[in-house]
Amino acid sequence: MNGDADVTVVGAGAAGLSLAVELAKPLPGRGPAPRVLVVEAPPGPLRPPVRTWCYWEAGTGPYDDLLTASWDRLRVYAPDGRAIDRQLGPLRYKMLRSDRFESAMTERLTAYGVAVRPMTVESVHDAGAVALVRGRDASGAPSVLRSGLVFDSRPPRQLPAARTTLLQHFMGWFVRTVEPSFDPTAATLMDFRLPQPPRGLAFGYVLPVSRHEALVEYTEFSPAALDRAAYEDALRHYCESVLGLGEHSVQGREHGVIPMSDGRFPRRAGRRVFLIGAAGGATRPSTGYTFAAIQRQSRHLAEAVRAHRSPARAPAVHGRRARAMDAVLLRALDAGRVAGGPFFTELFSTVPAERVLRFLDGATSPWEDFGIGLRTPVVPMLRSLLELPLLPRTVPAAGPGHH
Repeated sequence: MNGDADVTVVGAGAAGLSLAVELAKPLPGRGPAPRVLVVEAPPGPLRPPVRTWCYWEAGTGPYDDLLTASWDRLRVYAPDGRAIDRQLGPLRYKMLRSDRFESAMTERLTAYGVAVRPMTVESVHDAGAVALVRGRDASGAPSVLRSGLVFDSRPPRQLPAARTTLLQHFMGWFVRTVEPSFDPTAATLMDFRLPQPPRGLAFGYVLPVSRHEALVEYTEFSPAALDRAAYEDALRHYCESVLGLGEHSVQGREHGVIPMSDGRFPRRAGRRVFLIGAAGGATRPSTGYTFAAIQRQSRHLAEAVRAHRSPARAPAVHGRRARAMDAVLLRALDAGRVAGGPFFTELFSTVPAERVLRFLDGATSPWEDFGIGLRTPVVPMLRSLLELPLLPRTVPAAGPGHH
């Protein structure tokens, strides 16, 4: 086609870079790759801060050389302090920092001959046989790009109408202790030895990098985020009174707000404009995990483009059954019918951790899902299921966030 590229990718975060690499990498015997252009916001407030992504996969993976750490054991602490320690079987839980990933993917794109162009995007829309990306270049001058397809990863201005919308909001401290205080062989996925909010749940999250260093987070699933002082107080209590870290220093901080919504995120914004990443529904509503889903989404979309099929025909990143189960859980938590601490503690106590993680990835069979469902509070979950069709979908006041 005539234009600046066959495909323009808007945004150079996890979703944009992952898709651009999948589109541009040489595939022997598959013909030339499409011409790809990536645009990202110039340095400034539109660029997201450095963040931590976690995901799990079996064995070695394509980003293992970029990882900060990984673990083959997960730990959950019940509200009464009981520790549930679980091996992950063939899986490993992996921690990846966004700056290392973005640097490595940008280098890979450069090797493939793909440009990453600074541009403040103001609009993306169809224009007959092409899609137009309008905005301003690094100097502030107006700029228009034309391409056959556009994949847009910018966060939506408004979340879709939903029956339930909670927020997963958190602050993390990168902690260094004087005395050895962490077990680097296991990540603490959920620690419920914390005061619980009036609505929703709260837990600690510990990713140990060494005996002396860890990312320690305070996380809530609740209707509204906290102010900075409240997160700091909660983290101070967790580090000192629950973990008993002793003398320690805070080397850095990260903060995020992730919508947990059963709204239907659109997959496209025009005939030639498609949404990717969290904007395209990659975030799992019940957990907030996004990175692994972005990788699946990127592979499916790149396969469609290379085969000259519409990206609209690529598989949805989360299947219908997974989204339905998420909707029931979100409703049960939001209505207060299910207490989060006992719910997740029971799940990890009675179901192998490897199966729980596959369930969270939507990779379990219907029979496995049924077995997991029997380990949950059946009556409250059934009541939530039966009332969902009666609930209106409303546009939430809360805006989208990130992780």
